[in-house]
Amino acid sequence: MRSFFAFLSGGLFGVGLLVAGMVDTKKVQGWLDIFGTWDPTLAFVMGGAVSMMAVVWVFASKREKSILGSPMPGPFSQLVDRNLVFGSLLFGAGWGLAGLCPGPAMASLSFNGWEGWLFLIAMGLGMAVAPRLKIWLSIFDRSTLEATPSDTIPDEDSTLARDTPARAR
Repeated sequence: MRSFFAFLSGGLFGVGLLVAGMVDTKKVQGWLDIFGTWDPTLAFVMGGAVSMMAVVWVFASKREKSILGSPMPGPFSQLVDRNLVFGSLLFGAGWGLAGLCPGPAMASLSFNGWEGWLFLIAMGLGMAVAPRLKIWLSIFDRSTLEATPSDTIPDEDSTLARDTPARAR
């Protein structure tokens, strides 16, 4: 049943992209061309999606389980770190250069010729390489190199706070 609803929602998403014209690379690149012939239609698509999700999240946040019985996800991290910023920059660069992001790329496979397939293969390779690259780059993380012995040995108060349940504090 869960797979059926995943298929149904994915199909609805794809049809929405198609009807809104978001599988057209010129439309997406027109949105990004703010100093040229800017096309604001993507703002309406995003606004519609965000407003619908805002309504859905109001109802979903009051539930412990989904309609299909799966547990609802917990709160998401609001940490803006190097990985988020760097990943966003890479995603934006790919989106701007190709005019496609993953959803429209999948939707355009049937009519976009070999370029759509090339984009999808490159995206898959990027997703396969990213975890390995992240591990390799963590070797050069300066924060791990600059730790002093006093930073690595917890003091008594922080150990007590960490080991004491929140209710007892």
